[in-house]
Amino acid sequence: MNVNVRKVAIIGCGFVGSTCAYTLMQHGLFSEMVLLDADRARAEGEAMDISHGLLFAKPMNIYAGDYDDLKDAAVVIITAGANQKPGETRLDLVRKNAKIFRSIIPELNARGFAGILLIVANPVDILTRLTQQISDLPEERVFGSGTVLDTARLKYLLGEHLSVDSRSVHTFIIGEHGDSEIPVWSSSNVSGVPLHDFCEMRGFYDHDGAMEKIGESVKNSAYEIIERKKATYYGIGMAVQRICEAVVRDEKSILPVSTALHGEFGVDGVTLSIPAIVGSDGVERIVPIALNEREKELLQTSAELLKKTMREIE
Repeated sequence: MNVNVRKVAIIGCGFVGSTCAYTLMQHGLFSEMVLLDADRARAEGEAMDISHGLLFAKPMNIYAGDYDDLKDAAVVIITAGANQKPGETRLDLVRKNAKIFRSIIPELNARGFAGILLIVANPVDILTRLTQQISDLPEERVFGSGTVLDTARLKYLLGEHLSVDSRSVHTFIIGEHGDSEIPVWSSSNVSGVPLHDFCEMRGFYDHDGAMEKIGESVKNSAYEIIERKKATYYGIGMAVQRICEAVVRDEKSILPVSTALHGEFGVDGVTLSIPAIVGSDGVERIVPIALNEREKELLQTSAELLKKTMREIE
């Protein structure tokens, strides 16, 4: 099937899905956008609301649709999923969202969808793995937003700490998008200057203490935002736009997306975040960044946690 490179679809029009739609509209990457939601009226309302701002952006056809409308989309973004309720365990949530995905993916398969599937719903690594297993698409065309936002948070906090433009900070968060994620301190740098050297240049010498504090701040960012405003959606909306940009423009950008590992870094049979080259065909290849022994151990631990969760929902 022919793919319309200027068409995107979003499945799920909650806070995250609608923010992704709004952000994509503002950047003019696509000329057509389909919104799908279990509540059709919600999708229609979002399409109407966003369309009314098109005068201030670029021409775009935004509408609520169904699965037939997205079969030729270049990118389908899945944000659909339940939110964790009081008293509900993380595994309860995983099972609930896995059930939702098991109803969505066969609909795409039935229509011969041949674009890119970008998974954003949480837990993103588990849902991406599940999608890779049940989708008819090649594995490299199915990946998750992973730790793209976590990495942005880390760069932002390091930029604040060092009083330097965060775009000059080069570092990654890898592993699970969640509590077992790992900041790769060993290869972090600021415009080529090793992080510890740059810290000392700025008058900071307690490296271990600072790294632990910043790492915890990144990991707890979502919890803190949710505590204050009940949900997070702006940051992930911008992260999704960045990933779509890499795909649509075939940028070959290196982004820490959630992708399947087959022996890289000693990890096999699990989907988690690792820097990868992202372009029009999806994940081209994983980038073999340098990890120290501690980071390798933590990545193994993160992988095992994800494997355990997968076994519990299979």
